[in-house]
Amino acid sequence: MPSPPHQHDTPPTERPSSSPWLLREPSADAPARLFCVPYSGCGASMYRRWPRFADGVEICPVQLPGRENRIRERPHETYQALADDLADGLLPYLDRPYGLFGHCGAALAAYETAVRLVERGHRLPTRLFLSSQVAPQDGPRGRFLGLTDAELREEIGQLTVQLGGEPVPSLIDLTLGILREDIEANKRYHRPDPPRLPVALTALGWSGDFEVPHATMGGWDRCGDTVFDVLEGEHYTFTEAPAALLDRFTAGLLPTTADRPR
Repeated sequence: MPSPPHQHDTPPTERPSSSPWLLREPSADAPARLFCVPYSGCGASMYRRWPRFADGVEICPVQLPGRENRIRERPHETYQALADDLADGLLPYLDRPYGLFGHCGAALAAYETAVRLVERGHRLPTRLFLSSQVAPQDGPRGRFLGLTDAELREEIGQLTVQLGGEPVPSLIDLTLGILREDIEANKRYHRPDPPRLPVALTALGWSGDFEVPHATMGGWDRCGDTVFDVLEGEHYTFTEAPAALLDRFTAGLLPTTADRPR
């Protein structure tokens, strides 16, 4: 078996995905895959700063309806409805160890997708990575839920710059519509008695995150066996693919180096 690709290896030639849920066709050689749900108001391209591989883990950004190349599709109104479709959409790619990652509201979509996969008897995720979000029974919560459209436009502009882009008013207005839909989905979401998953969870907080302080994330242990971790950074630091975050993915989805096939 060939050695697994590493973060700084030259990536294989990319092919467009046969699925609308992914921008590129996953590699047939990756030892593990991480499906990354985009942050509220964003599409899969928000992960453009991330490497294609973090050691042997292939990063697979998920594309949701209503964004970018799926702009003509209607966004889902609830995380549960999104999970219903996303679980089916990912099914052809669950033939090896895999994880789900979501930040802020996307963490809830990732959790609900795992719930569907368990309910339907599909191959289970090896681990869920849940960043900057309170557990289902503890929400909805967060500053964004109460922001006006003008305040949200300012936030979108800041995030655009953070992602290395230029804030264009027409694009900000387009993003605002999607962001407002996502915020409404977050407002509707509350599970007083969330299903406990037979899946390992990693709840990731950030030391300088004032949007969702890591101390508020303790409720995830009701949703499954949870490891709590705090990384250096702020609310948007995850967009930069910090090495510490990529290391958590590798450690959570792959066996130790000594145990890997060669």
